[in-house]
Amino acid sequence: MLENPGLHPRIRHGTALRKALSDLAHAYFEQQIRLSEFRQNARKLSLSQLNAEVNLRRSELNEARSNYQTRVELDAVDRDYVYLAGEVGAQGRYTMPFGRKASLADALFDSAQGVPTKTGNIAEVYVLRGAQSGSGVTARHLDARNVANLVLATRFELRPNDIVFVAEQPVTRWGRVINQITPSLITSSVGAVTD
Repeated sequence: MLENPGLHPRIRHGTALRKALSDLAHAYFEQQIRLSEFRQNARKLSLSQLNAEVNLRRSELNEARSNYQTRVELDAVDRDYVYLAGEVGAQGRYTMPFGRKASLADALFDSAQGVPTKTGNIAEVYVLRGAQSGSGVTARHLDARNVANLVLATRFELRPNDIVFVAEQPVTRWGRVINQITPSLITSSVGAVTD
């Protein structure tokens, strides 16, 4: 570079200083950009790893849920039951719900069970409960002819192994006796005619 003898030596050094500062600033900002890109890539990698872990955990939970549902369907899970007997829609057991309580009304008005009004005597609904120790039995009676008493059925908490019994209508009892006697009368009268 040709030196201009007319320029003051400070101005020549100032220009070099500005260029040096400009080069340093340029290098600094390039370094900051690379650092920012590095941090962004590190965040992307961390987020990707976190998503992989979440997906893995979600898969494990879905598999566990599926296995549990299969066990419930196959009746391989310990459950609590209340037993329904007498004049109910279907004698059997009522499965107590998970995580909440069941009332007498839940068992009586379950769509699969229920009490058939033609044969079941709603005035004679009983809950039989075995004693905690010993062989005693406690019987609770509900007369559901009075609809207001059904409120009591919603408040009466069932416990595992309770037995809900609904008696038969008196007419139903007589109808069954007649149905059982009638075939023997017919066979005995047929036997008398053939003799």
